[in-house]
Amino acid sequence: MTPSKFAALALAISSVSAVAQAEEASQDFFPISLKTVSAQSEATGFLEGQSLAGTTRNWFSNEDQKRDGAFRYRKSDGSIATKSSRDTWVQGTILNYSSGFTQGTVGIATEVAAYNVVALQQGRARTAAPNNRTLGDSNGNVVGQWSKLGLANIKARVSNTVFTAGRMNMDTPMVATIGNRALPSSFEGFNVTSEEFDNLTFQAAGFDRVSPRTEQGLSKFRSEYGDLGTETDNVVLAGVGYKPFKSLTTSLYASRVKDFWNQYYFGAVHEWGDSNVFGLTTGLNYYKTVDTGQKKMGNIDNDTYSLSLTGTHKAHSLTLAYQQVNGNEYFDYLHETNGIFLANSLFSDFNGPNEKSAQIAYGLNMAEYGVPGLKFNVYTARGWGIDGTHYRDTAYAVNNQDGEHHYEYGIGTTYTLQSGPLKSTSVRATYSTHRASENQADGNLNELRIVTTIPFTIL
Repeated sequence: MTPSKFAALALAISSVSAVAQAEEASQDFFPISLKTVSAQSEATGFLEGQSLAGTTRNWFSNEDQKRDGAFRYRKSDGSIATKSSRDTWVQGTILNYSSGFTQGTVGIATEVAAYNVVALQQGRARTAAPNNRTLGDSNGNVVGQWSKLGLANIKARVSNTVFTAGRMNMDTPMVATIGNRALPSSFEGFNVTSEEFDNLTFQAAGFDRVSPRTEQGLSKFRSEYGDLGTETDNVVLAGVGYKPFKSLTTSLYASRVKDFWNQYYFGAVHEWGDSNVFGLTTGLNYYKTVDTGQKKMGNIDNDTYSLSLTGTHKAHSLTLAYQQVNGNEYFDYLHETNGIFLANSLFSDFNGPNEKSAQIAYGLNMAEYGVPGLKFNVYTARGWGIDGTHYRDTAYAVNNQDGEHHYEYGIGTTYTLQSGPLKSTSVRATYSTHRASENQADGNLNELRIVTTIPFTIL
């Protein structure tokens, strides 16, 4: 993955949760049954259920290129200069209004969110602007302050089924909001989610535009790793989530990105044991991607999977993960989404053609030692066997990748306030390093990132 996505110490530690479970995970069968309570029957009214809240996020990063890497920027005289490091420092604020659902058989609600960014660091040389972390103008200047409508949608609910139309957040294996900048991405289209059963959910959605993290307008969709000029304006998906046992959660999704690819996903998470003694969480993710329509991304036949095992004992957790790409092209997904539910998606996605990768990660939750809210993480991951020499199309620049390899490691800490007027405020500091062989695409980079997020409630 390019630095534009950098989930920096997200550490696939989506899999490293050092939070102790209260009791042993039940292995009992979970029969399918209709919910006995309708969410719509409990609607309080449009105004009665409204809320006005948000967050403000101070986002700082320092990137340092190693070896032959360099950032490029335009000087005031129009010439292009290079430097080995750059800083980004911005303040992003979200103000979100959500109404309640009206009462009756069909409930109506709305959600609107205003997004704003103030650039606290604006110097051309310091920021190496324009870059993919803050908005820049055509002359290479950082835009000092900008705003946009991040969310704007209307919802209709019948029983436990909700239809949403407009601009919204999403969380699916193919289209998911990515929130690793001062502001998150969002998507314009429709979504239907049905939760009429206790352990069975259905979802269908379609989108034609994305609102990028560091842009004011809407864009068509493009792939994360393919030709930047190749776009599409039609993405549809459908999925089902099923919990057959109280300890096992599964999901199955299919999507079509017009003239790009058809993609299919299966995911499963199983929990066993008691983390006060020893708990084991097993995660499996599998994607199948094939070309479709006009084949704008060329011929694609790609199978990619990851398997992770996380053992937890009280405050401590240890994760082992393996990931493999079977295909002569990248495992690809849509730009400005987090549509890659794989264990080894870190700074690098470890998704090169035919790549194999492994990760080991450790998490420590200091609540067990009397400091609730304080957590530490450390990880290392390595990828090898990258081979794009059999690729015969032009959408992906992989032909020179023959036996490429790379590794990365990182450390992070988070502290979340547990009480007081700033309750739930979090400070996250991460440091990560990536090193690669000559033709591996992610390069050689160190990054320090410090992110402070403060939630607030007005209404």
